[in-house]
Amino acid sequence: MVETLLAIGIIASIFVGFNIGGSSTGIAWGTPVGAGIIKKTTAAGLMTFFVFLGGWTVGRNVMDTLSGRIITVELTLSAGVAVLFFIGLGILAANIFGVPVPTSMTTVGAIAGLGLATGTLNYPVVAEIISWWIVTPIIGFWIGGVIGRYIYPEVNRRVQIKKSEGPLLTFDRNRTIPKPTLGSNTTRSELVSTTVVLIIGCYMAFSAGVSNVPNAAAPLVGGVSGLPDDTAIIIATLAIGVGGFTIARRTMESVGGELSDIPLLAALFVMITASTITTLLSWFGIPISLVMATVMTIVGIGWGRATRPVTIREAITQDTGGSEIVLGAITAEEMEGKPAAPIGEAEPEGVLDAGDLFNPRAIIKYISMWIIGPSISTILAYGFFVLIPGVA
Repeated sequence: MVETLLAIGIIASIFVGFNIGGSSTGIAWGTPVGAGIIKKTTAAGLMTFFVFLGGWTVGRNVMDTLSGRIITVELTLSAGVAVLFFIGLGILAANIFGVPVPTSMTTVGAIAGLGLATGTLNYPVVAEIISWWIVTPIIGFWIGGVIGRYIYPEVNRRVQIKKSEGPLLTFDRNRTIPKPTLGSNTTRSELVSTTVVLIIGCYMAFSAGVSNVPNAAAPLVGGVSGLPDDTAIIIATLAIGVGGFTIARRTMESVGGELSDIPLLAALFVMITASTITTLLSWFGIPISLVMATVMTIVGIGWGRATRPVTIREAITQDTGGSEIVLGAITAEEMEGKPAAPIGEAEPEGVLDAGDLFNPRAIIKYISMWIIGPSISTILAYGFFVLIPGVA
């Protein structure tokens, strides 16, 4: 019986990891793939390695929280398998509605439902986690706002990231040890900028592993009949990797296409900011979503960039109205290599105004799903464990 339950749990973990790999690989590598800097297969390989590195190191802190701190008793294997089922439902719901419901929040919600049903919920820990869920979007938005308003335009004037025709590097194979040399059209600045893009992509993959590997692994490590931490991490990583090599190929095309109107430099600012926020909070054992930090940083950069012609007070209080926020609407037709208009002066023609870049209704849509998703998983888990208490 235990062996059968464990086998079911492993299958559920693989399903969750597979879907996580499909979505998070696109977020981490869609931009470099869309820019032609890296191939999809190479991106999936780097994703797998750095996801494993993130889950094996900092991700363990989040695993400890999920498996041992949200409830006051150890998460049993049977309860963990049920939790994985609700995580899978959360991912399915996200795909159906086309809204990125953060997996980490869904996982916490399912475990919290178990705690409520069994009277074992650790309220102080849950309150701490929820407080960070409230603060994180605000942090991401304002960091993005500062970058978009003050930093990005100046960096964009000085830095141009372009992809030339032909290979980036070639190898002189006449030597005993092949010597790498620049491609026929490659400049040194292109080599440096491409290297920076790849490093940032690896950093985001690491952050994705930190936040997502525990979601697929932690429910399997509970109780004496559960898996060892190391084994659960390896299984989750392999599942995420398979997702990266298969369904993520389409996701990378989709994300790369949506980001085609964003200068690569702007996307890199988003990746650095979101990954840093996620990694730091995960270091302290807070289950947090990379998607949440990414979306709000995008919104912040778009808002900051679009409101340069007005004062801070006007930017905060004015009615921006406008259309739906999309990933491709941070800077529109940004003029690389040219100075941006000073703060308080009108932008040159070709740069979108705040109404096109910042839509409060779209933010409400995302935040609502971030509230609804974990709430549904909590309610469903609570009802399940009340009706079938023997599972817990």
